[in-house]
Amino acid sequence: MESFDTHYSAIYQERWEGLKEALLQPTNPIAHAKGLLQPYFLDEGSLIVASLLPIKPGQTILDMCAAPGGKSLSLAKALAGEGLLVLNDRSSERRSRLKRVIETHLPHSLREIVKITSHDGRKWGLYEQELYDGILIDAPCSAERHLLQNPKLLKKWTPSRGKRLAIDQFAFLAAALEAVKINGYLLYSTCSINPLENEAVIAKLFKRRLSCFSEIPLKVDLAERRPYGYAILPDRAQGMGPLYFALLRRES
Repeated sequence: MESFDTHYSAIYQERWEGLKEALLQPTNPIAHAKGLLQPYFLDEGSLIVASLLPIKPGQTILDMCAAPGGKSLSLAKALAGEGLLVLNDRSSERRSRLKRVIETHLPHSLREIVKITSHDGRKWGLYEQELYDGILIDAPCSAERHLLQNPKLLKKWTPSRGKRLAIDQFAFLAAALEAVKINGYLLYSTCSINPLENEAVIAKLFKRRLSCFSEIPLKVDLAERRPYGYAILPDRAQGMGPLYFALLRRES
């Protein structure tokens, strides 16, 4: 069976050993505190990524895979208590954690417009179409930094993991494309270093829905350009990440 090291060294070549060493280092979360009841600690890169979805007060915004809720707090602050923020997670356990984060961190004025749901995001476009001004798809992913720091989970890893996840990730993204308004924005994000889960998902959407959307160029310090989207990797981003992100705009 192909090992984790063999798989990722084939992707990252001579960079892999340095990247792996950076992934094995403890994370250095920062306090997201301004405008909240208490600080929420998260990777600085996550806070940067959440800020990339264009949001104006009064809009209708969906966080399709919202738990544990760190990025959701950023979206709620951007809406400033006006509009609607739908926070979705299918897992009851993760949803319970999401509710606690919202209740203990968001002031009442920002919390009033929040609605928490439990739908299967992969099928969202079947039920709601062209409804949202912006959608964040922080898709479930391989989370290799977590895997490397958890020997029990790492033993269960197989090369097929990324392939399976990429199928669901594309389903989330395709459903979001149906649910967002024309001229609305999609922000796709993962904490994976696997190209199959990142730029390949965007490439697949371009192949199937080329005339429906475009990618919006971004300028983010320490982010590396990919064929589609960008990556923040800890070996070259002062320990932040890993994070992948791409901002899309629906056009038809």
